[in-house]
Amino acid sequence: MADIEAEAKRQTSSKSGPAVSREDLADAEKAEYERRHVGTLERGLKSRHVQFMALSGAIGTGLFIGSGQVLSLAGPLSAFLAYLITAFNVYCVVHSLGEMATYLPLPGAVPLYAARYVDEALGFAVAWNYWWQIAIGVPIEVTVSVVVVDYWPNHVPTAALITLFLFAMVAVNCFPVRIYGEAEFVFGAVKLTTIVGLILLMFIITLGGTPNGERIGFRYWQDPGPMNEYLVTGTLGRFLAFWKVFIQATFSYGGSEMVVIASGETENPRRNIPKAIRRVFWRISLFYVLGIFLVTLCVSSTDRRLLDAIQNSAPGAAASPFVIAIENGGIAVLPSIINAVILTSAWSAGNSFFYASTRVLYAAALDGKAPRFLTFERWGVPYACVAATTLLSLLCYLNVNNRGESVFFWFSSLSAVSTLIVWSAVCVTYLRFYYGLRHNGIARDTLPYKAPLQPFLAYFALCFCVVVAFFNGFDAFFPGKFSAKTFVPPYIDVPIFLALFLGYKLVRKTRLVPLAEMDLWSGREEIDRMEGSWPEVRPRNFIERIWFWIA
Repeated sequence: MADIEAEAKRQTSSKSGPAVSREDLADAEKAEYERRHVGTLERGLKSRHVQFMALSGAIGTGLFIGSGQVLSLAGPLSAFLAYLITAFNVYCVVHSLGEMATYLPLPGAVPLYAARYVDEALGFAVAWNYWWQIAIGVPIEVTVSVVVVDYWPNHVPTAALITLFLFAMVAVNCFPVRIYGEAEFVFGAVKLTTIVGLILLMFIITLGGTPNGERIGFRYWQDPGPMNEYLVTGTLGRFLAFWKVFIQATFSYGGSEMVVIASGETENPRRNIPKAIRRVFWRISLFYVLGIFLVTLCVSSTDRRLLDAIQNSAPGAAASPFVIAIENGGIAVLPSIINAVILTSAWSAGNSFFYASTRVLYAAALDGKAPRFLTFERWGVPYACVAATTLLSLLCYLNVNNRGESVFFWFSSLSAVSTLIVWSAVCVTYLRFYYGLRHNGIARDTLPYKAPLQPFLAYFALCFCVVVAFFNGFDAFFPGKFSAKTFVPPYIDVPIFLALFLGYKLVRKTRLVPLAEMDLWSGREEIDRMEGSWPEVRPRNFIERIWFWIA
């Protein structure tokens, strides 16, 4: 501040230059402070882009392939209930985050909110934990894409396929954000069409509308039964199997909050973000819950094809319960089509992770939680962050040989509990935001979007995430089960997160932000100024009304 005042005196006393008053400098400093988290990215994402981007991030191999592992381990009823309960948890998290993001739509907003409303140290820990969690998804999805291609006999070198899929992601994210939005819109539309088609097909198979004409109904819920056993027999064994699949269900829903990460680049965010939050959540939940329910009717948890595919790590669609149901029904050709959709889903999910990771890192750099050079951008693209995520994504080349796969497993396992940690941080941040509004006399009825049933949703999600994260590695403590591979992946991220949080807190001497000092206003002026500039879009006919409902 002393340097600024000295510069003001020098310019005032100068005869050749224009006079600059101390008030003008103060106004300029205030304006810079107001915009420090806004950045210079462009708002190029339309409502349809945001909605389909969330679909692309959340719906992928977790539904098409991972659901088979859940079914075989827990049984049909346990799998259905796990996805249903986890869907409600996602509802709590997304709506809590959505209220904050609509009030103050900033790029990569999660760590910024944590720093503003809770503690600078929490913002730092969340920023790097969240970036790692999302960015490591890029090499994971590239690897999955290569494995999916192996469903079809081919002699293409693994390194060539990795280069092809990774280069395509980097290329898309080097273009302005509107190009990325259009790509995700196309892939999201493919997923949407496929899932609707699979749900209808599973319903038809259940009723016996296949070439073999076999009516299934609830046969597999009766034999071998609705709930499998895990580690021990009896009621306890069935409960342990049910509890074990919660972590897989959580990972499957991971990415549902990506709609909020894009709020800083969305046109008319105070209209489009609430719209996307409400619709995307119900679509994702409907597709997961209804899809899982119907596929558990069509495939037994002890199906020989399913167990063999899981045990032998069968590539691509071979391990998908949807494909197994189709094959059991005697339907030809479709498995290869489904495998192609799984391939596009894996690549699209990786592309969404790439985009989201760059925005989280860019937001961290704007807030001073990452090196300043990461704020470098041109044409609305944070190229320094793109380069950082690209460097991390090179880990996918570890899969070229078998020894590399073991190393890659340990890297990827670091992100295992990150989803639950980030969601817990979101809930803590929202609760502070909620009580901060009340303390500062801001009525929630005046907000652009008011989440229902708060603060109870945030409390439920916080308790749910903490309990699942704490007990998700329970099987490592059973006799004969303890090893580095069973203990480290479920828990390694917890001490890393605590080290980031406590280390920053001790070095920077940060403290919990008092409610009276909570920054609820900076950045709002820019958003308020732009709010009246967006054209109001109204459907002109019945077809447009349907389209606006979809996108």
